[in-house]
Order: sequence, then structure tokens, then C-alpha cells
Amino acid sequence: MRELHASKAAMWTLFGLFVVLTIYALGIRTLVPPDEGRYAEMAREMFASGDWITTRLNAIKYFEKPPLQTWMNALTFAAFGLGEWQARLWTGLCGILGVGMTAWAGRKVFGPRVGLYAGLVLASSLFWLASGQINSLDMGLSGMMTLTLASLLIAQRDEATASERRNWMLVCWAGMALAVLAKGLIGLVLPGAVLILYSLFARDWRIWSRLHLVKGTLLFFAIAAPWFILVALRNPEQPYFFFVHEHFQRFMMKGHKREGAWYYFLVLLIPGMLPWITLLPQSLAAGARRQAGAFQPRLMILVWAVFIFLFFSYSTSKLPGYIVPIFPALALLAALLLDAASRRQRMVFAALVSVLGLAVLLAVPITLALITARDEAHLAALHGYQPWVMAAGFLVMAGGLLALLHERQSRRDLAVLTVAVAGFLATHSILAGSELYGQNRAGTDLLPQIQAELKPDTKLYSVGIYEQSLTFYLQRPVTLVAYTDEFAFGLKQQPELSMPAIETFITQWKNDAKTGVRSLAIISLDRYEDLKHRGVPMHVVAEDARRMIIANL
Repeated sequence: MRELHASKAAMWTLFGLFVVLTIYALGIRTLVPPDEGRYAEMAREMFASGDWITTRLNAIKYFEKPPLQTWMNALTFAAFGLGEWQARLWTGLCGILGVGMTAWAGRKVFGPRVGLYAGLVLASSLFWLASGQINSLDMGLSGMMTLTLASLLIAQRDEATASERRNWMLVCWAGMALAVLAKGLIGLVLPGAVLILYSLFARDWRIWSRLHLVKGTLLFFAIAAPWFILVALRNPEQPYFFFVHEHFQRFMMKGHKREGAWYYFLVLLIPGMLPWITLLPQSLAAGARRQAGAFQPRLMILVWAVFIFLFFSYSTSKLPGYIVPIFPALALLAALLLDAASRRQRMVFAALVSVLGLAVLLAVPITLALITARDEAHLAALHGYQPWVMAAGFLVMAGGLLALLHERQSRRDLAVLTVAVAGFLATHSILAGSELYGQNRAGTDLLPQIQAELKPDTKLYSVGIYEQSLTFYLQRPVTLVAYTDEFAFGLKQQPELSMPAIETFITQWKNDAKTGVRSLAIISLDRYEDLKHRGVPMHVVAEDARRMIIANL
């Protein structure tokens, strides 16, 4: 057991357990809006309509992102039916792929022990693990970009044969094409910029002759181009909106409600890299050291992590998931540091892990006492969350102490494995504990009451709001009233699918009641008071702290 990395049986067993537990955990939580509900509903509508080219949300054209995740989720729904784990299966598989490719690249380029450590670090880093459990585009992009990075590292290592270099470079080109289909031009721009910067810093000009540019370019366009051509032929308005508005304007201009300070992602790295965060400064510094040989894999990994981090830090649009693609690179750098570190250094690291866990245990109750909740439901969710986060802190603290014991007995592989298991379980504890919050956000407690009132011919309105997850769970679009937001572009093309003015809705609502047409509406609490003040006939079907469901009959 001391030489865990040398045992193929142990390696495959660990990977198998990781896969099984990851997939099992996909279905234990409600789909939380906005992202999880949005991308589940887009896939449900694609599956129901049979239109695999024009992507829609709430039956409205929706071109903010490419279709790879929508395709994969729709295929999953077709194969396994509708549900939470089905909606998250693609992101879960992308997370698993990222761990496998990172471990394999570490093994092929740096050796078996580094491969094991890289896989363990990535499989237990909070941001990577959590992103693989959330139905959003970040992990789909990150999985494909990890495929790109890992393939590039394996192909360009000095000892690679000609056939290995060709085959792995073709995988790299395919990974970039899939990354473009996952989230747009960023899938090509980021790896391309990393390659340029690496060749400048390393003065490795010969790498450009080893990229199989002709074959790779042909493969890239064969995979990435067909959808863009077909969707543009069917929807001539799509190219400008997608390429100009969603890429250049969103990156350069404010006004997307996603702004953040220059240190936004720097702050997020601290929880994101747990429980390995204390390795980060030294591992980044070590990445700049020059190696023997023509190809400098450490430098390429460092450029990958630092450039992508700085790129999104410069952008005016910032969301936590944007930096998920850097975590495989950080995991490789951390693994290299763990492999080269002395026994004493690893013992210090294990002790620091236990201190981090203790800090969480002490900070959670203090933080909760200082929080002022907006409503009782929100406060109840926070109190319900407390034991789960404290359990995560305890797991990390215990993992650090047990790793320290293993290090004292010179069981270095087991020490790293222990910290990884602690981080894996702690992250899943945090995710599982968020379920009460997720239910409140999604409004799933209202589903039985809504479904009891909702018939196939019932009209369903959403007034002033759009509930991303409820739409998926109800398995039908709603008529938007006095609401545009992310639908602004689509509604310009299909204005008949919404009611811009509240007065139009009120007139239609009253007419429906007079003619015996059953109608329901999802509204905010404030909107209910406004309609009541206007004398709109209605009665409450269901309500919670965030929304109400009203009926006209």
C-alpha cells in the first residue's frame, strides 16, 4: 500500500469508486435556478420538439450559448427520462473525464506518482468537484479544455513517438472544437493564446511544426462548423448576436449584471482549491523552473493556469465558474510539488489541512450569528445548512490529522489519498446540505398544488418573473408578462410569445375568467399586492416566501 501509484488494480479501483460516487450524487438535489433549470429546460424542449438546430428556452429562440450541453442533456433525457441526475449527467461525465485526463497526462509526462497525485487533487478540489455536480456550462467547457491541455502535454513530450504525437494532437484539436461547441470562441482563443505565450516564454519555436496544423484544422472545422452553418441558415439573426454581442460586447462592456473587482477570482481561489490551497504559492513558483529537454511541460501548465486566470480577471463579466478550466493545471502543479517535497514539508502541509478544517468549524457558527436573513425560510435554510458545513470542516480536520499520521510512518501515497478523500466527502457534504436552499429557490414544494390545478388546456402565465426550474418541473413553457431580461433578443424575433404590458395581461385574464378558460399565473409577492390593488379577480393556489400561484377561476 505504500506504493499505491505502482498498483494498477489500486488505481483503477480508486477511479471506479470516484466514478460511481460522482454519478450517484448527481440525483440527490433539486435543480437550482437559474442555470440548472435553464439548461435542463432547454434540453427538455429540444427533446420534445425534435429540433436539434435552433436552441430555445421557454419556446423562445435562445442563442446565448452553443448547443453541446443541450444536445447531451436531450440525449440523456431520451435515453433515461427526465430527472435531476439525467440533467446533470453530462457535467458529471465531463468532471470525471477531466480527472481521468489530468491523471493520465501527469502519469505520461511526469511519472506514475505525479499522475496519481494530480488525479487525487483535482477529484477533491471544491470548485472542480462542485462544478461537476451542477448543470451549467462551466464544467462542459472545462472538461473539453482539459482534454485539450492533457492531449497537448502528452503529444508534445520529448519521448513521444511520431504516431503518438499525431494521434494525441488530433485529440487535442477535437477537444478544442468541442470546447467551442460547449461555450463559444473561448474554447479556441484560450488554448491558442496559451500556445503563443508558451512558445514566447520557452522560446520553443519548433512546437509549431509538431501541431499537425493541416489535419488538425480540418478536424476542428469538421466538428465545430456544421452547427454554426445550419443555425445561421435557419436563423440569419444568430451570427451577429452570438459572435459580437455574446463574445466581444460581454467581455469588454459593463451592463451584464456580472461585474466584479479585479481581485474577484483571487478571492474565489481560496475556497475553490480547498483542501489544497496551501500548496498553491509554492506550486506556482515551481512551475517556472526550467526542465531539461526541448518541451517545457511545467511552463506550459503554468501559462495555462495564469493566463486564463488573468484573462477572466480582466473581463468585465465575472462569474465563479469562469475559472474552473484552470484547476486541472493547478492540480498538476500541486502534484509536482507533493512529489518533490520532503517528508517534513508534507507533514507541514498535512498539519495546515487540519488547521483549515478547524477554522471552518470555528467560523461557521460565528458567521451564522452575524447574518441577518431576509425571511424565515431563508433563515431556516441557513440553520439547516450549518451542520453540513461543520461536518465538512470536521472531515477536513480529521483528514489532515490522519494524513499527518501516515506521513510520520512514511506512507506518502496514503497521506495524499487521505486528504483527497476528506476533501471529496467534505465537498459532497456541502452540496447535500444545500438542498433546503435549493428547494426554496426552485419552488418545488409548490409543485403538488400547481399540478393539481394544471390541466392540458390551462393557460400558464409568469408575471414579472421567470422561474427557471419550475418551468422544467412543470414540463411546459409559460407566457411571459412584463418580463424580458435574457429573452430580449429572442422576443425581438418572436414578440407574439410574450405580453410586454401588464394591462394586456389583466384584460386577457379577465376575459379568460368570463369565458370559463382556466388560467394560472406565477407572480412575486409584490406583484400580487399590485394586482389586488387593481381589483384583478384571483385566488391563491399556492405560495411560499418567494412567489405565489394564482388562478382566475
